[in-house]
Amino acid sequence: MEQPERYKPPVSTTGPEKIKNSTLRRLGGHFRDADMQLIIGWILRTGVIASMAIVAIGGIFFVYRHGHTVPDYRTFTRVPGALRNPKGVFEGVFDLRGQAIIQAGILLLIATPVIRVIFSAIGFMLERDRLYTFISLLVLLIIVVSSITGHIG
Repeated sequence: MEQPERYKPPVSTTGPEKIKNSTLRRLGGHFRDADMQLIIGWILRTGVIASMAIVAIGGIFFVYRHGHTVPDYRTFTRVPGALRNPKGVFEGVFDLRGQAIIQAGILLLIATPVIRVIFSAIGFMLERDRLYTFISLLVLLIIVVSSITGHIG
């Protein structure tokens, strides 16, 4: 007598489960382009969703603390000086200041594609693709140099 085939639940095509399953399946095997694309896609989605949530939380704090004030549109008010550098932003986040939390979300949104370039370079190194490793590292170098030498204000 033949046994009926057992039910196999569908495997997630996104998220950490899929990354874990594909990585475990290839232990001792080669890192493939599909694995890299999966990880990079997950990083981009997670970064954008997390930054969106952080900005929304910061907006709630800001409106809760400053929702009763009437803005004066005749004069332009710059962002406070403490929020113009990452150290001031993170100090403001720990003080639960709305503007600082919003700035932290924007910093995360800016950092997300940079993280993608870093993981692309790592993935190309694992694939032993020298040309694309060089290109990814060159793009990363351009981003870092531009960030360091850029002028604000």
